[in-house]
Amino acid sequence: MTISIRFLPDDVTVNAEVGESLLDVADRAGVSIPTGCLMGSCHACTVELDDGEVIRACITPVPPGKDELTINLFSDPTW
Repeated sequence: MTISIRFLPDDVTVNAEVGESLLDVADRAGVSIPTGCLMGSCHACTVELDDGEVIRACITPVPPGKDELTINLFSDPTW
């Protein structure tokens, strides 16, 4: 199953497979999400979903049960 993922603030939309890494989806879309440890503990890849949930893109797959998902990227100058 594929869903449409929209990255803000760049307003880039790409289709993704359920279970695919959000970091891989962003990379394929040309959207840069900072990374550090790639295990979720450093919080460099923190993003916010359209429902307000804050997740770490490096350890979160594309979730099932939605037709579309909006991801808000944070701008953190320390990363």
